[in-house]
Amino acid sequence: MNLSRTEDQELIADTARELLEARAPTAGARAMDGDPAGHSPALWKEMVELGWPGLAFPEEHGGVGGDFLDVSLLFEQLGYAQVPSPLLASVACCGMPVARFGTSGQRERWLSAISEGRIMTAAPLPWDRPGDGPVASRDGDGYVLNGTATFVPFAASAEHILVAARLDGEPRAFWVDASSVTLNPLGTVGWDRPCHVELADVRVPAEAALGEDASGADAARAISLFGAAATCAEMVGAAQRVLDMTVAYATEREQFGKPIGSFQAVQHHCADMSIDVLGSRFIAYEAIWLLSADREAAQEVSMAKAWVSEAYERVCALGHQVHGAIGFTEEHDLHLFSRHAMAAALAHGDGDLHYDTLATRLDLP
Repeated sequence: MNLSRTEDQELIADTARELLEARAPTAGARAMDGDPAGHSPALWKEMVELGWPGLAFPEEHGGVGGDFLDVSLLFEQLGYAQVPSPLLASVACCGMPVARFGTSGQRERWLSAISEGRIMTAAPLPWDRPGDGPVASRDGDGYVLNGTATFVPFAASAEHILVAARLDGEPRAFWVDASSVTLNPLGTVGWDRPCHVELADVRVPAEAALGEDASGADAARAISLFGAAATCAEMVGAAQRVLDMTVAYATEREQFGKPIGSFQAVQHHCADMSIDVLGSRFIAYEAIWLLSADREAAQEVSMAKAWVSEAYERVCALGHQVHGAIGFTEEHDLHLFSRHAMAAALAHGDGDLHYDTLATRLDLP
């Protein structure tokens, strides 16, 4: 495993940071708080022009020819700038399952559409409620979907939704036109403006089922596999930003005639934050590297999601300890990251779920 960045990857990260700093000099989530779309269409257009949605996909499908590791650098920078964007939902949760498990026709259609910037989103099956979620049934040469998909990000902006449903008790993923479902917007602490997606006798053709029969279950599971790994990259960037702003504040803020960063308690808080950020970066990118190399990574993704979710929340908590009361005010960006930490920790399975998954893999009684 080699986690060092290539020159091209350094350029990707630097270009992304420069753009997001110019468009969102403070946390970008502040401007979107309360916005029904949950993201900036103008900024999304710039991302599309730069080729971000197609970065991980082959050139023959309208992409740039990179991989999942490359695009994860963008997720990290979006987390650092705290800019809400449908990039993760479109690319990681929709595009990567198609690229990995889709038929040649599905790759041609959907990867090209995603690379062009047509917003897609995904509705994975609930990780912690095996009996919940939409159900699919066979109907002639197609399928009929019924049920409710919960907490679907950016559904109000999406043209199509990749819905995971149970078919004969097994997970499958189906492409559904967003105009054929009912959306119920939800108010959450996050920025992705999720919706409950109601499916009532929604019929889709046979080619809407992602992958072949033999790979269909893996395609459905890949929604959360890639989504969890991408969310880890986003949390790494956000935790790094919290550390950076906390160190800057500890350097500038004075008490008793000297910077508070000279006090041992504050120094130890910052040191603990730094350890969590670095640990999160390594464990997240190990999982991302394995996925990019098309290797088995389910265990590493669960390890990363469990660790990074808790580490990010610890970083935010210590950041508040250093900042004191000002960090809880709406005028300060720190509380935005704390809200994001709570939402990201739950996305694609919380820590408890992934700990249980790891315990099962250890063959514990």
